[in-house]
Amino acid sequence: MSFYLVNTLLAQWFDPTHAERETRKDLVTMSLSLDSLATELENRDLFIQSMKRVLDGDQAIENEELAETSSESVQLTRDPNSQEIDSLFKSEFETGGDFLLGRNMDNMELRQTYLFSPISGYVSQSFDPRNEHFGIDVVSKKDEPVKCIADGTVIFASWTQDAGNVIAVQHKENLISVYKHNSALTKEVGNFISAGEILAIIGNTGELTNGPHLHFELWYNGSAVNPEDFIVF
Repeated sequence: MSFYLVNTLLAQWFDPTHAERETRKDLVTMSLSLDSLATELENRDLFIQSMKRVLDGDQAIENEELAETSSESVQLTRDPNSQEIDSLFKSEFETGGDFLLGRNMDNMELRQTYLFSPISGYVSQSFDPRNEHFGIDVVSKKDEPVKCIADGTVIFASWTQDAGNVIAVQHKENLISVYKHNSALTKEVGNFISAGEILAIIGNTGELTNGPHLHFELWYNGSAVNPEDFIVF
């Protein structure tokens, strides 16, 4: 340990290139971090656009296609030679060391995130993606308020023929919550909404409903997940 400290201090005092090498390492870290952040933002925007088209009914994008869009968006937005360029850049400006480029949350990490229940009631129809039921149906009292599961920004708030009044919220870590068949919406696109805040009133709007209930969906990293795995209703 003492030998390492002595050599480090001597390098800082007597090696004129030491500060330059350290600065270049910092530049590598910053460049890679910015590249990773830009890619994540592009992926999120592509996914949000796809979700909006689905909710608007412009095109039928199934669960697998959405997941494919999310996973392939890096290839669509990056130069095919970028990996080689990054390697050359690293070899030229650094002499070693590991850099954390980012992390992808898995379902286990999502389970550790506290999510509010959007409404109190009983689940009348469970999550069944094989039959294209990408959420759950929750029956509750008439005019019961629907609450947001976590902090986020409203990315969709409109009427659709199948689902009636629909509102969707973008949360952190590529999580989107969708609330359908509402009798009324209390938020608009662009509104920031806090966890537990009312965003709609339960209803029976749209063609694909047979009684007052909330159809609730969770989309995580481009795939529909079972809300009952993460929220107690």
